[in-house]
Amino acid sequence: MPSDETTDPVSSGTHVFVVPLKSFAVGKARLRRAGTLGVSELARQLASDVLTSCAPGRVIVVCESDDVEEFARQRGVEVVRAPHPGLNPAVTFAYHQLVSDVTRVTVVHGDLREPRGLGAFTSRCDVTIVTDVGNDGTNVLSLPAGLAFVFQYGPGSAIAHASEARRLGLSLEVVRDSPWCVDVDEPSDLLATEPTNGEPAAPHSSVHPW
Repeated sequence: MPSDETTDPVSSGTHVFVVPLKSFAVGKARLRRAGTLGVSELARQLASDVLTSCAPGRVIVVCESDDVEEFARQRGVEVVRAPHPGLNPAVTFAYHQLVSDVTRVTVVHGDLREPRGLGAFTSRCDVTIVTDVGNDGTNVLSLPAGLAFVFQYGPGSAIAHASEARRLGLSLEVVRDSPWCVDVDEPSDLLATEPTNGEPAAPHSSVHPW
């Protein structure tokens, strides 16, 4: 059963994946408005695939709801309960809960359609941004721990996060054509892609400086 505690102690590790998840009962509003069937179960399956793909890395789910906490705990995943609503406050809170010997944090959206290979991810710069297909949003954001980094998810987040990296004097890479660029928000996002022959998604299929 979900814990009554606001947070759990976050154990040590050098690289941590943080996956923010909204309640499965209300998430994916655009799919619901479009009449897509089984949206809650779809959201659970997408999230489960992302968590599985992060293996063997450590994963922390940050959430605001009991259903997501129970979902994560059933999969043996650490949980941080966000005290305030919204993606930016949730990610910011989880980021600052990490213990001192965590050196890198990779924030991953929980609705990537092709999340394979996440667990093998390595960043070639201080900050790596994997955009969405429109080069507007931030599907994956990897950065060092312990920074005064301002998370700015929402419209234009990719450029905002790139600007934040520059503000802090950090080296930056922006990936615009990884399979991780596809997240599922619209019915068209569910269309099948070219088969990948079972190979992990390439995290650096193309890198563009901003």
